[in-house]
Amino acid sequence: MTYMSASIQFLDCNLSLIHIPLHLYPHFVQPILSLLLPLSGSTARQASESFTSYDESPSTRLTGLEVTGDAHDFVNISVTPVECSVVCSKDSVDLLFRPIISRLCSSTKGDVVIGEDDFVVLQVDGEGLDAGKRVLDLTSPLAFAGISIFFITTYFSDYILVPAKNRAHVTRALENQGFAFEKHSDSFVATHHRSTSASSISSVPSTPLPTTIEDLEAKTFAILKRQNVVPTVSTNTKLVSCAGRRRVSRAGTSMRSDDGELYLGLVKCLVSQPEFLSVTLTNHEPASLLLQKDLLPMFGSTDSLLGTKGDVLIPIVLDLRGLPVESTGIVCGVAGRLVGGTGGGALFGDASDSVEMSYLSTARAGTVMVVEEDIERAIGALSLGC
Repeated sequence: MTYMSASIQFLDCNLSLIHIPLHLYPHFVQPILSLLLPLSGSTARQASESFTSYDESPSTRLTGLEVTGDAHDFVNISVTPVECSVVCSKDSVDLLFRPIISRLCSSTKGDVVIGEDDFVVLQVDGEGLDAGKRVLDLTSPLAFAGISIFFITTYFSDYILVPAKNRAHVTRALENQGFAFEKHSDSFVATHHRSTSASSISSVPSTPLPTTIEDLEAKTFAILKRQNVVPTVSTNTKLVSCAGRRRVSRAGTSMRSDDGELYLGLVKCLVSQPEFLSVTLTNHEPASLLLQKDLLPMFGSTDSLLGTKGDVLIPIVLDLRGLPVESTGIVCGVAGRLVGGTGGGALFGDASDSVEMSYLSTARAGTVMVVEEDIERAIGALSLGC
């Protein structure tokens, strides 16, 4: 089996990761909206204050405001049944979130956690394999190297957050697993056959590392079992993956989405504290959303969004609050179990019938999304050994 055709590049940003418990979410609506809405001609704080109490004609709130698409190097805002998780620049953390944390009472201040590590992010554009194999191919080299990651599937691309201190190790791990590094750039191109072992990879930690996908699976599910992490699913939570539309300007296609209807819908969703919503914003692509299907009416005409008529996805949530943030191999172990455990054969044999999956890493949880008809097979695979 060959690697998919993929382009992988580091984005030019330095990121922080924030865990916000759900009971404290209302305190952070204003900074979250400020992060979402970079507005010209108005400060982010003033804009967010105007949105936190929108009236019966909320569409007027965006009238005359220019939402700039070049202010998001990388932002992910996710609300799940476990937590609210935010990925954004260190400057945004200092400007928007630390002042709110400082005003919390002493008994709850420590519940909001800003990660100690700085992160960099890899953007992955590629085609040629189903989603489950894509997650597995992208995460296994880093898992073999003992590098902790956060993985985010979006409508257009996949994103992998890695500790900035491990950037050189990430480069080496990808090269050792068949990714060709393009000189004079931070881009990789996957060109070689995949190796199913890590014999050629030098690890970051000194402790022994798994050397095969099967070893990673066994390690992952042993850890989950020790921590009493049981996959939970609510078949009543139906998600859709969608995105803003590309804007066409005189210069051609602009890779940003500045539709007021889209941003207004996001504001309405976030103010309502949804059960499940994830939005990813970058300079290079329109906004990508993963949200409850019953939230779509908040966006007005669904013509403003791509993908609203796609497959319904069911989330399977892994509550990882009991695990160290630096745990490695979790994403790869879960993906390996789904690809190998539902494909009717060995992992690298005939897995053509394996479930289609995507993955969302947040600060303290992992969520697997599968199409509705595959939910029973996915739960069966993930429950083995748990």
